[in-house]
Amino acid sequence: MVPLNIMVVDDSLLVTRKLETMITEMGHKMVRSVGSGAMAVNVYAECNPDLVTMDITMPDVDGIQATRNIIARFPDATIVMVTSHGQEAMVREAIKAGAKGYLLKPVRPEKFADHLTMAIRRRKLRTGI
Repeated sequence: MVPLNIMVVDDSLLVTRKLETMITEMGHKMVRSVGSGAMAVNVYAECNPDLVTMDITMPDVDGIQATRNIIARFPDATIVMVTSHGQEAMVREAIKAGAKGYLLKPVRPEKFADHLTMAIRRRKLRTGI
C-alpha cells in the first residue's frame, strides 16, 4: 500500500499519540493533529490529507458537523470516525454526513488497518484515484 498522509482530529492527546504510533508503524504519516472540529475544517485544505480520523465529541464543533463541513467543501475527502460513541443512530448520522468508516475506541491496530484499507478502496472506487 502507498503511504498515506493522515490528519487526526481528537481532543485527547492520549488518543492522538496512540493513533500516531499506529499510523507510523503501518508506514503512513500523520501530517497534522487538531483537537477540535472547527480547527479540522480550517486546516483541511492546508494539509490536504489522504484520510482523516475524526472523533465525535469535541469542543466547539462536533465531529459529525465537522465531517459535513469538510465534505461540503471537499467532496472527495476520506473521513473515518474514531470515537467512543457506538449508538446506531450516531453511526448512521456519521455515515450520512460523509464518513467512510466508523471505529470504536479503544482502537486496535488490526481494526484500524482494516478500516484504512476499506476507506481507501472506497475512495479509489469513487474518485478513480
